[in-house]
Amino acid sequence: MPVNYVRGDATHPIGSENRIITHCCNDQGYWNAGFVKALSQRWPEPERAYRRWATGLETLPFALGNVQFVRVAAGLCVANIIGQSGIANGRLNHPPPVRYEAIRKGLERVRQLALTHTATIHMPRMAAGLAGGNWQTIAKIIDDELSNHGLQVTVYDLK
Repeated sequence: MPVNYVRGDATHPIGSENRIITHCCNDQGYWNAGFVKALSQRWPEPERAYRRWATGLETLPFALGNVQFVRVAAGLCVANIIGQSGIANGRLNHPPPVRYEAIRKGLERVRQLALTHTATIHMPRMAAGLAGGNWQTIAKIIDDELSNHGLQVTVYDLK
C-alpha cells in the first residue's frame, strides 16, 4: 500500500479508526524541540511518559530502537521511538544523530501493534528534521516495515 502524503498537522490525524502517531525521539532524555513541541501542546501524556522512561522509571529499557506507546485518546496512541543518538547541536553533526537501524527496529514494533489493533499510522517526516536523517532513506524504511505489510501510512507536511 503506498504512503499517503498530505498537507496538515500530524497531531490531528485523519480518520476515526485506531491510529498511531509515530515520531523520533533522542536517547538523551531531551524533549524540547521539533515535533515534540506540537505533541506537548496537544497532549501532556507523551512528554510525561517519555521523561519517566528517560529517568529509568519504566521497565522497558530507554535505548535505541525501543518504542514507548502512550494512549492519548480512545483509539489513538503516540509511539515514542528512540531513533536518534544524542541531539543536533546547531553545528553540522557528522554523523547526524539519526540512527536508521533504530528507526527500523522501532517501526517493526509499531507494525506489530498496528497489525494487532488494525490501526493506521500517522507521522511527520520523522527523523528528517533535527535528527538529520535523509528522507529518501527513511521513506524506504517506512515502506519496508509498514506499507509493504499492508498498513496504511500517512505522512504530514505542515501547511
